[in-house]
Parts: sequence; C-alpha cells; structure tokens
Amino acid sequence: MKTREYTFFGGIHPRSYKELSNKYPIEEHLPKSQVIIPLQQHIGAPCTPLVKVNDYVKVGQKIGEANGFVSAPVHSSVSGKVVAIEDRPSSSGKLVKSIVIESDGEFNYDDNIKPNEDIDNLKPEEIRQIVRDAGIVGMGGAMFPTAVKLNPPPDKKIDIVILNGAECEPYLTADHRLMLEKPVDIVHGLLAIMKALGASKGYVGIEDNKQDAIKEIRKACKEYAGVEVAVLKTKYPQGSEKHIIKAITGREIPSGKLPADIGVVVDNVGTAFAIAEAIKFGKPLIERVVTVTGEGIMTPKNLRVKIGTPFRELIECCGGFKGIPGKVISGGPMMGIAQYSIDVPVIKGTSGILVLPEDRIALKDPKPCIKCARCVDACPMNLLPLFISAYSLKNDFNKCEEYHALDCIECGSCSYVCPSKRPLVESIRLAKREILRKRKK
Repeated sequence: MKTREYTFFGGIHPRSYKELSNKYPIEEHLPKSQVIIPLQQHIGAPCTPLVKVNDYVKVGQKIGEANGFVSAPVHSSVSGKVVAIEDRPSSSGKLVKSIVIESDGEFNYDDNIKPNEDIDNLKPEEIRQIVRDAGIVGMGGAMFPTAVKLNPPPDKKIDIVILNGAECEPYLTADHRLMLEKPVDIVHGLLAIMKALGASKGYVGIEDNKQDAIKEIRKACKEYAGVEVAVLKTKYPQGSEKHIIKAITGREIPSGKLPADIGVVVDNVGTAFAIAEAIKFGKPLIERVVTVTGEGIMTPKNLRVKIGTPFRELIECCGGFKGIPGKVISGGPMMGIAQYSIDVPVIKGTSGILVLPEDRIALKDPKPCIKCARCVDACPMNLLPLFISAYSLKNDFNKCEEYHALDCIECGSCSYVCPSKRPLVESIRLAKREILRKRKK
C-alpha cells in the first residue's frame, strides 16, 4: 500500500542542489582561536553579560543572562579568556553586543554541566526549566525561545507536536544528516517536548526526497505509541510552520494567531536533538550542525561547529572559495540573508553557509507586471503578491494591510516564479515593516 503524502496549496519546486552535500557525514570542527558570541541569538529581549574582560570561562558556562520571559541565555562554547565585550557584526545584518573569547584549545567543561534524570523521571515543569536553562531556541532559523513554546497559556491545550524535518530550502542538508546520524536522540527530544506539553500525538514531518531519513526515524519511533513519521510531498515551502501543520493535521492557523491557538506546537529536528542533549548530558546549546555548500565552495560539508565560530573559518575548512564568490548567504537561497562580511559568527539559528559564484547572481532589471498571476498560484498563503507589492511601491501601506500583507511568510515563491523579475518579496517586506511601525505608534 502506498504511503500517504501530505501537502498544501501553492508552493514551488526549485532545483534542490542537495546532492552537493547530502552524502557527506557530519564532521566536527573546533574553532582555531576566537569565538564571537552575540548576546542576542533569539527573538525577544537581549541578554545581559555575566562576565567581564579578562575573565576565564569554561565550556557551557552561562555568560549571558536572559532578560524577560521571551528570551534565552547564552553560554560559552569554548574555554578561554574573555578579550572583548563589544558590538560586532552579526549574520542578521546588525551590530550586536557580543562576547569575544580567546580559546585556550582545552575545551574544559564547566563544573555545573551534569546529566539530568531520564525523561520518565522528570516532571513537565522540570523539562521546561532544563530547556530554558540550556538556552535552546528554534534552530530552523526562527530562533524563538523553545521554553516559551513549551509553556503555553493555560487555556491553550496542546494535543499535537510536530518535528519539522522537511528542510525544504535548496542546498541545505544539516537536518537531513542529523536525522540519519542521530535519529534516536531526535525522537528522545520529541518525547520530552510531548511530555512537557501533555501532548498525546507526535509527528516527524520529512519530505519524500529523504527516504533514508524516513527509514531511520521510523525505526527510532517504532517502540513509542503515538509517535510516527508523516511523509511530506517535496515542495517549497513545506517546512513553513503554518504549512506543515496544515499538511499533517488539516488544521489552519487563523490570521494573526499562533499554532498554540489550534492545539499544535512545531519544533525543528535540530531543536529536539538539542533538548535530548540538554537532558541526557546537561549540555546547553553551544554547538550545532551547519551545511557549508554551494557551487562557490571547493568541498561542501556538513559540520558540527561551536556557536561563535566565524564563517571564514568554516569556509576555509571546506577548501575555501571556488573561483570568485558572488554572494555568501547565511541560510538558504530563498529565505537566507546575504552577508557583507565572512567574519560574522555562527549563531544558534545558522543552518547553512551558502556560497554562490558570480555567474549565478546576475541581476536582471525588473520589467512591468504582466498580470500573469503566477505569483498568485505560487503563494502558499493565498495572497495576491502583485497587488501588495504594487501598493507598497506607491507607499500605500494602508492598502497593503487591506490585502493582508502581514500574513506573508516571505518565502520568496512569488519572486521565484515572476517572469518580470519584480521585487515582490522586498516590497512586501517593506510594507510589513511599515504596517507594524504604524501599529506601534
């Protein structure tokens, strides 16, 4: 009997380019000298530094205290001396106050890093506290503090947890490799999330172009009731939170609402793995898997790296640039952020470093919209991108709001299919920013 494949309306099918790196097992990379650890690697309030220049710190030591409910602490990923606390460029494109640590190469762990009880012996509130103390955030790129997701309002009953293993962005393969190499830990993390929320059903959503990962995760799920793999049709943006929920559960998040409002919580498979490590070893979020890939890289790889490692080091670890780089992107080509420096550090949400050669980024001048409606067909949110963009370019943001610009997830599907190469995503993003600015007034 054919396995059911879950999907959603709209979306696109860009070439994946995953063959560049998906066969390479995860390699560990240790930073050569300095790490740069931003005090804000999450949505919400930035951290307050707990150390000062010349302090000696150890691996896993908390060096930034979370301020506020929506926040997450940061920890040292190396042992060594704090040499600076100052504003540094971040992959977000902003200057962020950061703690710069000169590694001593010893990687001595903090004495407070100790294993916790097994999940069966932990209470839901204890799991939530472990996750918060470990500074775990959404590792698919959103970087929303996971402890907040695990602590919904009392009137929001969560009955379903979904682990997002779609990894629908072209080029990226970090989650794929993690599912192949650490399936038991990923399912362990899923069970912890379910217990923290009191959920009875858990899914791991994986696209059907990752049959080997589907096999491994199914094997890891086998002994647990209420946990299963949901095979997703390969389509972008299948990994969008709203669309993976719609595809698997049939539930739709109303405009302006959150997954918790319909009884669902979604976390990335990397987040589940980090939770498992926090419970089993007491290990805070100090490292992650990053795909370094693209036609502009000599040897694409999947690397397990310490938070704070500069992009430059990882590019060098992969043999350096192949030819002249045209663009370096943090993340994937659809929703990633182009970088103006390769000295920015890996942060908790860095899923990939993509290098495209010069001949891949030739820009074409936009032409007038021909009203072909391809953007409408592709939009997974059922929006009218051509009209939102047109009103945005005329600075008519009230009209943009009427066309539900805030519901745009900025997936880039509209820009990808536009034959006139209109700046659809950029102009809609501007409209969203202006609408939110007006609301704050």
